[in-house]
Amino acid sequence: MADEPLHFSPADSGRYNAIGAVPADASDSVAAVVTVDYGSGAVDSMHVTVKVTGSEPPRESPLAVDARFTRPLDAATEARIEHENELAREVGRRAHDSPPLWTAPFQRPRDSRVTSRFGTGRLFNGTLATRHLGVDYAGAAGAPVRAANRGVVALVDTFFLAGRIIYIDHGGGVVTAYFHLTKPLVAKGDTVARGQRIGTVGATGRVTGPHLHWSARYGALTVNPLDLIGLDPRVYGASKSRTIPPPP
Repeated sequence: MADEPLHFSPADSGRYNAIGAVPADASDSVAAVVTVDYGSGAVDSMHVTVKVTGSEPPRESPLAVDARFTRPLDAATEARIEHENELAREVGRRAHDSPPLWTAPFQRPRDSRVTSRFGTGRLFNGTLATRHLGVDYAGAAGAPVRAANRGVVALVDTFFLAGRIIYIDHGGGVVTAYFHLTKPLVAKGDTVARGQRIGTVGATGRVTGPHLHWSARYGALTVNPLDLIGLDPRVYGASKSRTIPPPP
């Protein structure tokens, strides 16, 4: 769906469940292709349109910022940003290679108030420049940041825009990311537990003050991380096998 693979796991009454991402710029529907391979060797395929429900127009958030945040970037900086974006996309793609690693619901990385929601339009000095593809949490420099769920640290780096970052691969195509950190407390390859302290709030990268930007991906697609909070691990998670038995 939306060019990302779906991973089905068996549920009750002969049903199979999967999660899929709706692109942030989708309007009212997203296309999916279903392929069924039968034991006889026959193959059926269906093109399905999935209706997008519960969406609302993004709000605009006016920001008055220093001109250094809005002036055009030079070619070298733009190339660096694209390289860093590709690193993040690759983490998302690799997340499809392992099954879900979580058995408990996802949790918020901080208990503080949300200062900016997912999808909000950013008006820089009166001009719409970007959409906010994450959720911002208030926090003083040095305040704790916790892993949203069990997973493997896939990337620890310093990006131009996001500052010091941590990406966690939760398996099943799901990745969460934590931006603008003062100090990461984990290393690439570490397995982290749900709620484990993984870093501290900071103001690194292209920001005007300390806060946590929390992001999520399904594969290469950026999604609203708060949608993970309501994901029932009994329906989709490590407690369910992803091995689908062959048809009789």
